[in-house]
Amino acid sequence: MSHKSSSLKQLALQKFKKNFWGVFSFCFIVFVGLIAVFAYVFAPDNSQSANQMHLSIHSKKPGFKVDMLTIPSQLETSQSWVNKVFFGKKNTDTEIPISKHTIEQNLLMYTEYASDGLEGVEKTIPLSAFPDSKVGNYIEEKTFLFGTDKYGRDLLSRVLVGARISFFIGFVAVFISLLIGVCMGSMAGYFGGKTDAVIMWVINVTWSIPTLLLVIAITLALGKGFWQVFIAVGLTMWVEVARVVRGQIISAKEMQYVTAARALGFSNLRIVAKHILPNIMAPVIVISAANFAGAILIESGLSFLGIGAQPPMASWGAMIKDHYNYIILGKPYLAIIPGLCIMSLVMAFMLIGNALRDALDVKG
Repeated sequence: MSHKSSSLKQLALQKFKKNFWGVFSFCFIVFVGLIAVFAYVFAPDNSQSANQMHLSIHSKKPGFKVDMLTIPSQLETSQSWVNKVFFGKKNTDTEIPISKHTIEQNLLMYTEYASDGLEGVEKTIPLSAFPDSKVGNYIEEKTFLFGTDKYGRDLLSRVLVGARISFFIGFVAVFISLLIGVCMGSMAGYFGGKTDAVIMWVINVTWSIPTLLLVIAITLALGKGFWQVFIAVGLTMWVEVARVVRGQIISAKEMQYVTAARALGFSNLRIVAKHILPNIMAPVIVISAANFAGAILIESGLSFLGIGAQPPMASWGAMIKDHYNYIILGKPYLAIIPGLCIMSLVMAFMLIGNALRDALDVKG
């Protein structure tokens, strides 16, 4: 006769599996995570930051198609395949949208693409500019599934690459907030007295400053940049973690297992790290999921204000900033698509947080 294990972890896992929205959100987050890691593999434009500009085809609708002529560059670039996969291709070739082309003698004659019914400029280029003079290999029809932005860049590629910032800022911010919050909360709750008073004063001062204002101040102090934003967001999200950990430890340190650990002569560090914290991590995990969503929103707000990820780096918040005025110009999708991406990812983390809360509720 087999005996089913009734450990809390297995019970929580079983409850989580029964929550449809929790499982769906988890799968969606894993999907976005894979896209964030391998963005340049999936993106049609695999140049660094998906920053290949074609001003003649700016602000085109989803599904737009055009013939693209690629003129090879004479510059030699050395780049490993690992670097291409994770950081994009160093593209030195010239891409030109064209409306028609013909070959006469040793010349390629093409007409540059021009919108609004205008006639593009006719130009020529010798066939010797193409390896083996095989021009057909360098002209292909490109489809922009999400259209192009105001600089003529592939919007789909920008969205895929932009997922990297929004996704990873959550991990970095949550890691920093857990590192600081758990340490501060543990000291305040376990030792009490003056230690608790000093830490609570720091927590209350930090709590009283508006989050966005504090992030802006830290960002300006550290300077504009990719990692500076990550650190700034993380340094503002530890307060909630510290308050939760402090409250949980104040309740847990009076338990019998803590008293027994003290009687056995265990050090305070061992009691907190190996006995108390493992038993109070359920609410910390739930609040970390909410902080993940909050970090994405804060980064989007910073990018919208222009002090987040800097151009040409792709960011969902920066994409909204660049195109929000297009909402009234008949091309709302330029701002709506990255907005929906932010909304869906934040919603997924909020739903998985609710699912974890229900699964870790021992009274349920």
